[in-house]
Amino acid sequence: MSLLERIDADFMREFKAKNAAAVSTLRLLKAALKNEAIEKMKPLEEAEAVAVVKRELKKLKDGLDSFVAGKRDDLAAQARQEVALLEQYLPPELGEAEIRAAVDKVVVEMGAVTQKDFGKVMGQVMKATGPSADGAKVSAAVKAALAGK
Repeated sequence: MSLLERIDADFMREFKAKNAAAVSTLRLLKAALKNEAIEKMKPLEEAEAVAVVKRELKKLKDGLDSFVAGKRDDLAAQARQEVALLEQYLPPELGEAEIRAAVDKVVVEMGAVTQKDFGKVMGQVMKATGPSADGAKVSAAVKAALAGK
């Protein structure tokens, strides 16, 4: 079952169960996915759908940080539920060791790299790991690898 089909099925299940919080979150996700498909003028592929879910998840996490900083515990609790709901649609993330291995492999393939090559290395690692790697973790691993050179 594709990601889009899974989201549709979960939306219908939560709608029938009258789970308003989950329905609201999934409705926003479905709207973001539909808008992306309209923008691209073609149905979304799996990787594109995962990218949209990641983008929406990042928005929710940024909002959660704001709610926590503003001591709005009620809104923070709601945002945590929404984050947990959307995280189940992402592929399992790579661990630190797997990310370091991918970074090391790219650095070896590229040969002599310096801090100036950060963007090139980062792009190659993200391409190699796909949607299963967190960009912040990859960035930290690339910086550490380039600092060690």
